Amino acid sequence: MDSGLKSSFDSLCSQFGMSANTAMNIFAKAVVQRGKIPFEIRGDKSVAAGENDGLKAFRAIRAMAEAGAFPEMSLEEINEEIRAARRER
Repeated sequence: MDSGLKSSFDSLCSQFGMSANTAMNIFAKAVVQRGKIPFEIRGDKSVAAGENDGLKAFRAIRAMAEAGAFPEMSLEEINEEIRAARRER
């Protein structure tokens, strides 16, 4: 990941109240649970129009989560994500 993308991703994750590592763990769990990348990957003009790739991917995942596309996490899984985020601080 280049430094500009990492910086943007770190900043965005911070706004969501999580670390980049926590966001990547959530993504990895979704990939494993579903057996595929949990959003469509395709070329389009939004990147050329200035929308950040990381932000675009996050918005796609967020919309899918809000639509109930991912299996729900157990309370223990949620608590472990919180504990991991706290350890990273």
